[in-house]
Amino acid sequence: MEDIAKMAGVSKSAVSLALNGKTGISSETRDRVLEIARESGYSPKPRASAVENAVKSLSFLVFTNSGIVLEAYYQQPFFRELIHYIEDRCRSKGYSLLFSSVDMEYFEREIKMLAEDNQSDGIILLGNNLTPEEILDISNRLGPHLVVLDNCFDKLPVHFVSMNNFMGAYQAGAHLCSIGHTEIGYIASNVRIQNFEERKVGFYEALHEQGLEIHPDHIFAVAPTMLSSQEDLKKQIKAYMETGRQLPTAIFCECDYIAISAMKTLSELGIRVPEQVSVVGFDNISESRIISPELTTVHVEKKRMAQLAVDLLIESIEQGVEATSKIRVDTRFVERHSSHPPRKSAN
Repeated sequence: MEDIAKMAGVSKSAVSLALNGKTGISSETRDRVLEIARESGYSPKPRASAVENAVKSLSFLVFTNSGIVLEAYYQQPFFRELIHYIEDRCRSKGYSLLFSSVDMEYFEREIKMLAEDNQSDGIILLGNNLTPEEILDISNRLGPHLVVLDNCFDKLPVHFVSMNNFMGAYQAGAHLCSIGHTEIGYIASNVRIQNFEERKVGFYEALHEQGLEIHPDHIFAVAPTMLSSQEDLKKQIKAYMETGRQLPTAIFCECDYIAISAMKTLSELGIRVPEQVSVVGFDNISESRIISPELTTVHVEKKRMAQLAVDLLIESIEQGVEATSKIRVDTRFVERHSSHPPRKSAN
């Protein structure tokens, strides 16, 4: 279906509608999809029997192309680990896991299609890139058996399972202060989501308790989904250094992607980590242990979050529990080799 969608220039949902003879797409689109399917030798599966339809299943629903969740989200380290744990938990509970993705550009149309064609017992929604209004809209349309993962809005009557972003960033700030840093920088994502806002508050709180503040010139912003060095960050740092000022002795990055990208960018500029600048990230993705030096970061309990989301959803399905829950899973700070006490002045 994904291959046919690419060749036809339509979404996978549109391909599904065409192959199943359902409404929601134009006759031209339907004809194009069916013709491409025939030319590609695609043969649709026969409809499942009543016994097969009795198999219990959950859906993992993702809204892509919003700046933080890419179309190939399953290749992004954080989401890849999360999906692995969700699949394991579903299997242990006797459920299969289906996958659905929606391009944010076609939000309205594809939500309608999902509501009409939803074949699972409940939905785990990856919600870190969604607004409260969007989540409430999805919940109203897709039914009561929904758990939102990796986000939390206290005002919504919806199940949420998220990480304690405030705590994690507070731990990072407290660590840098405890090893003697007073000139501290901050690299933010240029795409803003709830998680990043909570991390910012937690980090600033840790510094505030020590009587420290981040100078406005020590705040940078970059893309949050690149593991390579970034020209934009390089330009920002160069422009700062050309004024003759010293870089902060430590930098907190809102996620590991940004931290790894920052380390590579600093290296290309001849700036050593951690000898000249300590770097701390957030998420503890697998790549944080491969980069050199290994990244000091905040560990997110992805396995625990996945288990709680699946269990909460199954409880809602099987026991009809109506009261919604907000669960935040605490973080753990992991000190590695990218952070170090600041060098003493030659004086």
